[in-house]
Amino acid sequence: MVRAQEEEQKKPVVRLAFLFYLKAVKHIVYILYSKKLDRFYAGETADFDIRMSFHKNAHPKKFTAKADDWELFLQIMCSCKLQAVAIETHIKKMKSSMYIKNLKKYPEMIEKLLDKHRC
Repeated sequence: MVRAQEEEQKKPVVRLAFLFYLKAVKHIVYILYSKKLDRFYAGETADFDIRMSFHKNAHPKKFTAKADDWELFLQIMCSCKLQAVAIETHIKKMKSSMYIKNLKKYPEMIEKLLDKHRC
């Protein structure tokens, strides 16, 4: 019985640590552009350099393996992973290259997204 109680007491601590991690680590929403495909790719990560190397060495079945000329088009610095995932999802749901180009052209659009999807 004592062991079960000890395990129960550890669970809230683990949850709090996980929530702290989600808020403490800065996340980035990134948008890549391939001139070869004339396409954009949106993603989210805590370490852009590692993620970019993943895209450059992508498995042949992955979308980013279709081109070898991916360049960073835009980065959005987010306060937490939850915010980054929400913004990435929003951008992908728009399914619009014009929307992505406007994000770069009009920074106030990014500010509105960050404000709408607060941590």
